[in-house]
Amino acid sequence: MASSKDRQRKLARAKLDRRLAKRAVKERRRRRLYAGLGSAAAVLLIVAGVAWVGGAFDSDDKDATAAQDVCAWTPQSATTNTNLKDVGTPPTTDVPTLGTDTMTINTDQGDPIVVELDQEKAPCGTEDLRYLAGKNFFSNTTCHEITTYGAIRCGDPTGTGLGGPTYSVYSENTPAGPDPSPSAGTGAAAVTYPKGTVALIGNPTGTNGSQFLIFFKDYSPATPEYPIVGTVTAGIDTVTKIGKIATVADSAGDKIKPSTKITIKTLTVGAAATSAAPSASAQS
Repeated sequence: MASSKDRQRKLARAKLDRRLAKRAVKERRRRRLYAGLGSAAAVLLIVAGVAWVGGAFDSDDKDATAAQDVCAWTPQSATTNTNLKDVGTPPTTDVPTLGTDTMTINTDQGDPIVVELDQEKAPCGTEDLRYLAGKNFFSNTTCHEITTYGAIRCGDPTGTGLGGPTYSVYSENTPAGPDPSPSAGTGAAAVTYPKGTVALIGNPTGTNGSQFLIFFKDYSPATPEYPIVGTVTAGIDTVTKIGKIATVADSAGDKIKPSTKITIKTLTVGAAATSAAPSASAQS
């Protein structure tokens, strides 16, 4: 028969084993809890990182500032240049920077001239023309010059070459100098301003307003200075016809003034331009 001391030792050992077992269970629960919390924290960090890369934490002020940086309109003084006309300034926000818009020029010389404006390469130039068209800035103005390099110059209400709005816009899409064209063969150069090109023209260069050029023949200057805003997509026959009008000397003695008056009856951009464009049947 076991002594009383042996029984006490066995009871004490059993009690210790139960205590150790309970402690082990608690430790396993604690480890599972910490592991779960760690996994959750890792997921949160990943989600936060993705959101940060996507700009979720960018402030509204930053977005608003970026939206205003699309275009810059530089004030021009109507006191210094009395040929300028104050019609306000275009918006600086919500300026389209993708796709195209349509400009339609109705003259007294034939079918409408339809131009596809490039909002990606020249968003501010396009916005400039769109804004002025909405102000009827071009209605009943003349194309006052047929240049010696093969373009019709239009958009000046005064017909002097000095007119425009009381703001200017910088040049966006001015071509580089002539480059070799792989499709044209070795040694050949690509045309800088192909026939049908529409470009802004400022005086001085880079202070573009309402005046624009429509090229009726190819032109490749050594140093291009006119920012391209679009291309004629319909009415090129009208452009060619105008380009053939004889010229006489202007007040400065330069033989660039059309002998026949060329009037822009209306110029529209956008929805109004689309409705004014000739139908396919009318163009054929």
